[in-house]
Amino acid sequence: MINKVVNEIKELKNAVGRPVRLMEVCGTHTVAIFRHGIRDLLPEGIQLLSGPGCPVCVTSIRDVDTVIEISRSRDVIITTFGDMMRVPGKSKSLFYAKSEGGDIRIVYSPLDALKIAKANSDKKVVFFATGFETTSPLVAATISEAENAGIDNFFIYSVHKTVPPALKALLDSGEVLVDGFILPGHVSTIIGKDPYNFIADDFNKAAVITGFEAFDILSGIRMLLEQISGGKARVENQYTKVVKDEGNLKAVSIMNEYFGPSDAEWRGLGILPGSGLELRGQFCHRDIRSVLNPDVPEGTEPRACSCGDVLKGVKIPTECSLFGKACTPEKPVGACMVSSEGSCSAYYRYMGFKNR
Repeated sequence: MINKVVNEIKELKNAVGRPVRLMEVCGTHTVAIFRHGIRDLLPEGIQLLSGPGCPVCVTSIRDVDTVIEISRSRDVIITTFGDMMRVPGKSKSLFYAKSEGGDIRIVYSPLDALKIAKANSDKKVVFFATGFETTSPLVAATISEAENAGIDNFFIYSVHKTVPPALKALLDSGEVLVDGFILPGHVSTIIGKDPYNFIADDFNKAAVITGFEAFDILSGIRMLLEQISGGKARVENQYTKVVKDEGNLKAVSIMNEYFGPSDAEWRGLGILPGSGLELRGQFCHRDIRSVLNPDVPEGTEPRACSCGDVLKGVKIPTECSLFGKACTPEKPVGACMVSSEGSCSAYYRYMGFKNR
């Protein structure tokens, strides 16, 4: 079955008659492509680039530094997903801030953070709310639970971001020269297909929502090549067993009830209008910035770190001079080396120092 798809990809690539550049937006796709050995199955002339689909990687230096500053308040407990602990700010990480005495705890769900708030009524418990459209409905549901239960000491620091505006910014920039997008399966389970229509309608680029098994990814690549070879551009859904074209209407509804669009700062991409999610007015008392809002200056990426260019698909990780030398998963310089879904981390784990 896989061999059949691979042969069809080869035939379609020959029909295109030129190199093809495809971007997998999602960090989980980046890892899956390596794990399944997809690159080794593709014919020469198809290049796969990673995009800004790792929420840990795109969290800005200033947001990390702000949460670290908030953690210095004695009556604050910071709760966060484990990957965020090692994301570098300007000079330190949450892990380092914890070693300095900050009460910073790893949780596996915002509901865990709510339990901590319930058990520590004398503290302000802050959930560092990271992620894309996949996680924001759960955070919205947690805020709803806090409201209903009267747990007044639960707050969030939202750096939630939405994927379509980032893709539009990449295409608008003219820096990223791609022929098509492997669109994220997890995010698409929530938002469906329509929010991506601008990719085909406005930029004439192929796009396919794709699953994570080897057959899914190869089928998605075949569908992209069918569009490119035929001179067509549309948004298709390969992952029909999980993703409905209309998305998850209930999840979108609760997300939109509690959150509204806002400008957001992305590491490597800058401030993108309407790409973030902030709490709506009636729930803004749950935003820790309504109580504590330290003035933290904008940070800059470490010198020679190419994380920003990697997130934009301008470079692959092995083109960074720090990769595998000064920057490793054990001692990451840039955010792309921290998360298991970060492009640099995936390249390091599966490719080591072999540049393909």
